[in-house]
Amino acid sequence: MADDLFAAAGDTSLTPLAERLRPKTIDEVIGQRHLLAPGKPLAVAFAARKPHSMILWGPPGVGKTTLARLMADAFNADFIAISAVLAGVKDIRDAVARAEAAREQYGRSTILFVDEVHRFNKAQQDAFLPFVERGLLTFIGATTENPSFEVNSALLSRAAVYVLHPLSPDDLARLLARAAQEAMPGTIVDDAARDALVNYADGDGRRLVNVVEQLATAASEAKKTTIDVVFVEETIARSLRRFDKGGDAFYDQISALHKSVRGSDPDASLYWMCRMLDGGADPLYVGRRLIRMASEDIGLADPRALTQALDAVAAYERLGSPEGELALAQCVVYLACAPKSNAVYVAFGAARSFVAEDGSRPVPLRLRNAPTRLMKGLGYGKGYRYAHAEANAYAAGERYLPDDMPDVAFYTPTEQGAEARIREKLRELRARDDAAGGRRAAPSHDE
Repeated sequence: MADDLFAAAGDTSLTPLAERLRPKTIDEVIGQRHLLAPGKPLAVAFAARKPHSMILWGPPGVGKTTLARLMADAFNADFIAISAVLAGVKDIRDAVARAEAAREQYGRSTILFVDEVHRFNKAQQDAFLPFVERGLLTFIGATTENPSFEVNSALLSRAAVYVLHPLSPDDLARLLARAAQEAMPGTIVDDAARDALVNYADGDGRRLVNVVEQLATAASEAKKTTIDVVFVEETIARSLRRFDKGGDAFYDQISALHKSVRGSDPDASLYWMCRMLDGGADPLYVGRRLIRMASEDIGLADPRALTQALDAVAAYERLGSPEGELALAQCVVYLACAPKSNAVYVAFGAARSFVAEDGSRPVPLRLRNAPTRLMKGLGYGKGYRYAHAEANAYAAGERYLPDDMPDVAFYTPTEQGAEARIREKLRELRARDDAAGGRRAAPSHDE
């Protein structure tokens, strides 16, 4: 399909894959069916051929720029694109001048597309208003940030807001098939590799297309005709790899210091810290590592450990060497003697791993804040239970994870130090949840 679609363009080898795949009609757009399916808002606008100013709000790689370009084609309008990251008021004036010339000379309307519109300040956003009101420009702004906070109310009141969603796994699989056919025709992407690529993209079509382009280059160099998951992981890893320039002796000593603190040996901890300082290590680097140990190896078994570490670094910053080094010594002895727990460290690692492998699940509407009329109209905050208004300031049975996410237990407090009391508190709260019928999601108000 892609070969036929782009054959007339001649040699496309130098054209980025994302540009070669850009849809030519709304029927080719992948995703956003809540806006583009028959009878939906943007489908109606395309069919009526009546442009209107709008804000396209959504995460990266979901088609905001593509939709703006398709509107210009469908409405036979001039298309001017500027980026709020790079542009200023002068660029806006130049765009206005081009729009006036297009109207006077050719009778054509103009669509002005502003990418990352939230990056413009108030004065820059206000510069659009007279020309939008006159009808000289149809304004289309794209933003990854909540327009309720980032777009001026005057401009927001003159533009419809459309919320774009991350691409679903099925959407991404369709896009992957198109991209692979265009970038490496005849090459097979096996099922495991396809699933890995879809997971890596995490709803971002641009990210998916970019990695397919990298894979095509790597496959050509390796003379591969089948892409498997190992090749995908190796290719992605090469693009993310960073250079480690540390020396072995230095990192061996910081490892020994860390393990001595973890092992509750204050003498060994002092020895290795002094070895590092004597060898020329930056005392502030040592201090930063002590801060890390306070969270990783002690955590909530003694919450004062983190305060000790932060205070020791602040004392060194004020006193310098050699006086400030005594504060670091006090800290390292305290950490070594403190009760130990890595429960927070383990919980954080488990949660981070889960999130890295999972998709971007939406925040339940009941948990979203709704300070603006737009957000209230979208159902934000509906059904939220205010804990302070319930018995003992606890909404027994409420659930705060995404509605479609399985239950998880990342944090398991130990019996060490203050964590023993935390463990008992959580046990009491879970019992109250059970008495209320278990932790459960409120009725969904999602569209």
